[in-house]
Amino acid sequence: AEFHNAASGLSITIGGTNTILLITSSLTMALSITAIKKADTKLSLLFQTATILLGLLFIALKYIEWKSKISSGIFPGSPDLLTQDQGFIIFFSLYFVMTGLHGIHVLIGIIVLSVLLHMSIKGSINEINYIHLENSGLYWHFVDIVWIYLFPLLYLIT
Repeated sequence: AEFHNAASGLSITIGGTNTILLITSSLTMALSITAIKKADTKLSLLFQTATILLGLLFIALKYIEWKSKISSGIFPGSPDLLTQDQGFIIFFSLYFVMTGLHGIHVLIGIIVLSVLLHMSIKGSINEINYIHLENSGLYWHFVDIVWIYLFPLLYLIT
C-alpha cells in the first residue's frame, strides 16, 4: 500500500506528456529514415532535428520532475526519504534508478542522433549509405519501448 501511495506523488500529466513526446519522436525517427531512403535529404534532416528536439523536451520535463522531488527532499539517501515508510522508500529508489538510467540512454541517443545529423548534413548519410541512421533508429525505438513499460509501472500503479 505504501508503494502504491508513493506513486500518487508523481505527475501523470508530465509522465503522459513524456510518453507522447517519445512516441512522436519514434515516428519522426522512422520518417527520417524513410525520407533518406527516398533521397529526400532535407526532409530527413527536418525529421532528425525534430527527433532530437523531442528527446531534449523529454529530458527537460524529466529534469523539472526530478527537481521538484529533490527540492521537496525526496531523493536517494535523503533524510526526508529515509524517514518514510519502507514502501515509499522502495518506490522512490526504484523511480530514481529506473528513470535515471532511462534518461542516460535518452541522452546517449540524442548525442548519437546529433552526430548522425551532422553526418547527414555533410552527405555521409544518404540514400545509399543510411545504415547508421537506421541502426540509431533501432536504438531510439528501444529507448522508447523501455519508457512505454516505465510509464505505467511508475505513474499508473496507483
